[in-house]
Amino acid sequence: MVIEYIRYHIEDASRREPFEAAYGQAAGALTASPHCLGFELSRCEEDSAWYMLRIEWDSTDGHMQGFRRSAEFRSFFQSVSPFVSAIQEMRHYAVTRVTSAAVDAPGDRGRPA
Repeated sequence: MVIEYIRYHIEDASRREPFEAAYGQAAGALTASPHCLGFELSRCEEDSAWYMLRIEWDSTDGHMQGFRRSAEFRSFFQSVSPFVSAIQEMRHYAVTRVTSAAVDAPGDRGRPA
């Protein structure tokens, strides 16, 4: 598994809701891809103009060669293309052995109170 992080800066506050809606629509294409294992879009708490998209792929090749050449990608890109210019960084990362099960539990679900 490899994780792609895409950092967006949506400076114009009036574009933030449409940005989130575009990713809500694009989620179907990600879910339909056999290469996508999961994803989440997060907004920065300290500065709401910043977003981080985290996508888990089966491999970098699965993302770049499989997904990017698929009908799912065309649908995905159609939804998010108005925001491509807001991308500040887009990279693939390999998970290290330093991890926690809590990573899979948004809002600390499953942790003792």
